[in-house]
Amino acid sequence: MTTCTAAVAHGPHSDFVLEELTVQEPQAGEVRVRVAGVGLCHTDLVFRDQIATYPFPAVFGHEGAGVIDAIGEGVEGFSVGDKVIVGFSSCGACPRCDEGLPSYCRSFVPLNYAGMRVTDGSRAYANGDAPVASHFFGQSTFATYAITRARNLVRVEGNAAPLEMLGTLACGFQTGAGAIMRTFDCQPRTSLVVFGGGPVGLAAVMAAKIRGCAPIILVEPVETRRAVGRELGATAVIDPAAGDLAATIRALVPEGVDFAFDTTGNVSVIEAGMAALGSHGAIGLVGVPREAGASITVNISALMTPGHRIYGIIEGDSDQQNFIPELIAHHAAGRFPFDRLVQTFPLAEINDAIAAQARGECIKVVLIP
Repeated sequence: MTTCTAAVAHGPHSDFVLEELTVQEPQAGEVRVRVAGVGLCHTDLVFRDQIATYPFPAVFGHEGAGVIDAIGEGVEGFSVGDKVIVGFSSCGACPRCDEGLPSYCRSFVPLNYAGMRVTDGSRAYANGDAPVASHFFGQSTFATYAITRARNLVRVEGNAAPLEMLGTLACGFQTGAGAIMRTFDCQPRTSLVVFGGGPVGLAAVMAAKIRGCAPIILVEPVETRRAVGRELGATAVIDPAAGDLAATIRALVPEGVDFAFDTTGNVSVIEAGMAALGSHGAIGLVGVPREAGASITVNISALMTPGHRIYGIIEGDSDQQNFIPELIAHHAAGRFPFDRLVQTFPLAEINDAIAAQARGECIKVVLIP
């Protein structure tokens, strides 16, 4: 029997507790991964604190990377010892998966949010005889070992960035970059405003520079993050406290921006972004609102006449087996330096890492089991 150390959540707004758990052997189609590092994402905390239906106790974590330790029946294309990034789960058989849009898989919710295997309702972890929710985003990598489906994996080839950091490409960074490069498919000289200079927003800034967008405007309240944004490619930065946000953006781009990308979930910010759109402009939304049931007000005529578009974006519309290697290649060429944003903490210090990130002392946390 394999044991692991995991950061376990026992309820909303509670500290994570390090516990020794047993880990099942991989079932058919699954592998077990020895986790080298896992990103800390806002979504982990959203599910811990705001999703009342999620089962507890639970192991979260959905930006893992590591080495395959065991392989279940029927797995092809992977071997024990392979270095892998662990991504989200999708069925591989529905129309959205067939279109190369697995983040809109018709089974995405149960596969990623049920806290168990959808095949038989079992959980990969246990504390003694008590089961612990697993398979969060198809993985639950706040642990030294995780069980995941082989379909979720991206093999790491060549001399990539340090393995422990690569899991961050499985959600936050691919969401920001994918919004620009896949959802919007930004072309050279298209104008863009990004709301929020966290990991997702800064990934969008880096991707916009790769695509040759101009101008690239970053709206961010923290001065140090605005400075980082400029270093990564933003051509203008705005402190949202400086005044009317839509008017400030319009002062920079009088005809309105082609694209707006919101990572904040803040209703007033989203509405300012919509007001700043130019003809046939589009706004993409990835930020989770803090208030349940939050909604935006849309003037239908003002939406229709200029042909404005609103996109809800999951995982940057990424087909991760193709898009993550693309991001790794951009990193190798110096065009996507996501590792500059990373600060590592031991998994045992997860609660301190959450507090440091909330205080703005670091942009992206990676936990090392």
